[in-house]
Amino acid sequence: MQYIRKGSERGNINLGWLNSKHSFSFGQYYDANHMGFSALRVFNDDIVQAARGFETHGHRDMEIISFVVSGALKHKDSTGNDYVIPAGDIQVMSAGKGIRHSEMNASDSEEVNFIQIWIEPNVTGVKPAYLQKSVSDKKGLELLVSESGQDGSLKINQEARISKLALSQGESFDLTVESTATLGAGYLHIVKGELTVNDVKSDKMTTLTKGDAIGLGAKQKIVVLANDDVLALWFDLPAIR
Repeated sequence: MQYIRKGSERGNINLGWLNSKHSFSFGQYYDANHMGFSALRVFNDDIVQAARGFETHGHRDMEIISFVVSGALKHKDSTGNDYVIPAGDIQVMSAGKGIRHSEMNASDSEEVNFIQIWIEPNVTGVKPAYLQKSVSDKKGLELLVSESGQDGSLKINQEARISKLALSQGESFDLTVESTATLGAGYLHIVKGELTVNDVKSDKMTTLTKGDAIGLGAKQKIVVLANDDVLALWFDLPAIR
């Protein structure tokens, strides 16, 4: 299995204060061919203008992850959390039985660019939770989010992992989709840069640029080569039944 999502074909909602690109159906954007990938339900690339943002609204039973690419995001919620998330930080909000929050640009003069990810949980009605951490600038693969919270990663209520992949121009890296009792799908989204993907079994070459993504099935192995400096997010996800 190989699923390609071109960044140029994503849904785009531009409200002036918000320019949002949707990899999957979301809000006013609907595409029956792009409803999510495994437990990954939402992947939005948002740019919010200075002093603007998402006023207080509610969620329940969803794992919501925000990764700030540039600028800073201010989070405030109904459980008392009030934090600024700077560029390079990642945040997890487990909505559980219900939470209300706002997400605003923390700056009065600069825009903020952040990735918002929704992952469907494997348990519902849990107590809401908030976690945040800084992401290192090291190259290679760095685990950011997992069900177990291993290696200092942020814990979510789903058998899924999110890792940062950072490569310098000319570097390559091997990625293999795990095949376990629960895991069996992989998804790679390019946040910055361009890379070439080589599917080891088929020897098929694919070039991915900023905003592009590739979805893979169990045991698939790819080798990625950075054509320039690359920042990407790699997801280990439940098998697609």
